[in-house]
Formats: sequence, C-alpha cells, structure tokens
Amino acid sequence: MDIEKLEILGTTHNGNSNTRIEKPKKTKNWLLVIINCAIVFVGAIGSPLLMRLYYLHGGSHIWLSSFIASAGFPILIIPLMFLFIRSRSSADKISSSFWMEHKLFLWGAILGVLYGLVTFMYALGLSYIPVSTSSLLMATQLCFIAFFSWLIVKQKFTAFIINAVVVMTLGSVLLGINTDGDRPVGVSKAQYLLGFVLTLSAAALAGLIMPLIELAFSKAIRNLSYSSLLQFQFVLSVFSATVCVIGMLANKDFQAIPREANDFGLGKANYYIIMVATAITWQLSGVGTMGVIFYASALFNGILSSVLIPLTGVAAVMFYHESFTSLKGMALALCLWGLCSYFYGEYKMMNKVMNNESTKRLDKVENEPKRLDDYEEP
Repeated sequence: MDIEKLEILGTTHNGNSNTRIEKPKKTKNWLLVIINCAIVFVGAIGSPLLMRLYYLHGGSHIWLSSFIASAGFPILIIPLMFLFIRSRSSADKISSSFWMEHKLFLWGAILGVLYGLVTFMYALGLSYIPVSTSSLLMATQLCFIAFFSWLIVKQKFTAFIINAVVVMTLGSVLLGINTDGDRPVGVSKAQYLLGFVLTLSAAALAGLIMPLIELAFSKAIRNLSYSSLLQFQFVLSVFSATVCVIGMLANKDFQAIPREANDFGLGKANYYIIMVATAITWQLSGVGTMGVIFYASALFNGILSSVLIPLTGVAAVMFYHESFTSLKGMALALCLWGLCSYFYGEYKMMNKVMNNESTKRLDKVENEPKRLDDYEEP
C-alpha cells in the first residue's frame, strides 16, 4: 500500500498558530527494491536448508533453533554505526534524525514477541516435515498476507486474489493428504500432521505480522530512513530472541548445547558454524523483508516469498535428496497457479488505477476556469 502524504496539524512552540508537517508520498525506488529482494533471496533459501541440516545430523532442540532465527541481530550494529556517523555529518535536519520514533520501538517490541512464536512453530514443524513440504506450506503465507492487508491496510481484495487463496489453500490440503510417502524416517503420522498444522499456523501468523509492519511504517510521523528500518529489525529481533531465551531456560537448552555439539553428526566445529551461518541468513532475510515492505508493500513481500518457494523445494531435493511426489508436484502447480492469478489481478488493477488517474487529470484540466489573461482582447 502506498503511503499517501500525511498532513499533521500541531501547535507551534508559542501556541499561537498551527504548523503543518508534511510527510512526502512514498514512491518505489526500484534499485533498493531489487537489492532488498536479493537479500531476501539469500536468506529465504539458505535459512530452511541450514536449519534442516541441523535436524538431520542430530539437532533436536526446538527453542534453540527458534532462537537462532533471531539471534543474528548483532551483525546489524556495524551498518547502524556507519549510518549513525554518516547522519551526524549530514546538514539536512530531517535526514539527520537517526533514532527511530518511540511508537516504532513499541511496534517492534510487540511484533518481535509474535515473531518469536512464529519461529518456534516453524522450527518445530520443520523438525517433523521435509524442507520442500514446509516451503510449500509457507507459500500459503501470501493468502494470509493478502487477507490481512485488505483488513488492516485496506489493500484492494479482488476476485483474482480470492482465486489465489482458494487454489493455494487446496495445494496445502493436498500436502496434508500426502502423509505416508512424504514422512521422514522416524517421524510418525501424528508428528507429521503436527508439523503440518504448526507450519501452516506459522504462515498465518507471519501473514498477520507483515501487514502490521506496513501499518507501523505508515503511522510514523517522520519520513523513515534506512537506519530506522535497521533499528526496527534490531528491536524486533531482540524481543523475538528474548521470547526464545525464556523458552530455552525453561527447557534447559543452554546446558544441553555442549553435549549436542559433541554428538553432532558433522562434528563439533561444524555444529557451531551451522548455528552462526543460520543466524546470519535468517537476519539477512529479516532485513530484506523490512526493506521490501517499506519500499514496496507487505503484499509484494508475500509475492516474493511465494516466488522463492519452488526454488527452495528444488534446492532441498538437490542437497538432501528429498522425494518430490506427484501430490507435492500438484500442490506446487496449484501454488504457481494462484501466484499467476494474483499477478494477473494486480496487473489489471494497476491498469485500472492508471486509467482512472489519467481521466481525473484530464477532467480537472478541462474544468479549470480560464484566467482573464487566457482570453484574447477583441
């Protein structure tokens, strides 16, 4: 959703008159959109593959893997320090406002707690189902993002989006039917179904969080900078990690980490390398997501995630030799059908909006009264 120009009336310091503060309309900077899409590409494909690698070779602590999904926030300190030094040398008072607003901090804290629950449900679900199945289930996140975007940020909800919701939901149902030929070794049918439900629930909650992030950005009074986005991601990750740390303390995961590292199938050193690499890729995915939402929209971020779904599934088949059954292929086809339906609907809506704006501009020009100077003297 484009953030229209905000006009906020306030009282000046002397209390005698009103001041109008204008927030410029947000326009798409396609270079920044592409850069953030590339960052999401790396994180969205690398993160589930690395997390699955942890489970395949002896990892079993769900809260630990959930914590890793948010624990990479310290890497944001370096770019934040650079942007802080740069902002202090800036002569522009607006761009030099480095620190984000208190309201955004509160939004980040609340959404961080919710994101901690998402990472836990996703990590637990991934311990019972293959990466390719998990990726296809997470594709339904687009449906939830579309619905919550319509509900929260008033995104247009067309028949094409409804069609996407229906066919992508049907695809996830087909995955639920395929519980025998797709179950990993040692996973019971009940555990597989639990993983299925948890992953789908994680997709739904993530679909709620994305429009809420867009809403938080639109509520900001000042024009947001990239440093504000990084700070927002930092706060969100800190509170998400805090939720997971509480779970780890309750589950006594900290005491079990050295023992799990010693027994890890790929060796102790690789255990910690995988942990660090997973944390970094998850954080890259989070930073890219913030950028895509800010420079485009939450719905566009959902589209991007769905586009990456087939690539993640193919990568899982290539690296882990997971089975790609006929039902999973049908589910993938339905997801792609829903995605194409969404793209076509957005294309038609964009053309309609552009035509309406052109018509309004022409009507405005025709209805403007002519000035006296426009009339020629007889």
